[in-house]
Amino acid sequence: MPKVKTNSGAKKRFTFTGTGKIKRKHAYKSHILTKKTKKQKRNLTGTSIVDVTNRKAVRKLLVK
Repeated sequence: MPKVKTNSGAKKRFTFTGTGKIKRKHAYKSHILTKKTKKQKRNLTGTSIVDVTNRKAVRKLLVK
């Protein structure tokens, strides 16, 4: 039986915290920034935690 590979796209986008939660970046921060307010762009900076509803699916992509 061959090894099952980790999803390459997912491993570039997600990282684990020390407690096992999954960190992600915010969307809508890469282009068309002129029409977005300073507040909106500032709030999209940084990371947040993957929601409980998506955690199982993301973990399946990462842990193989």
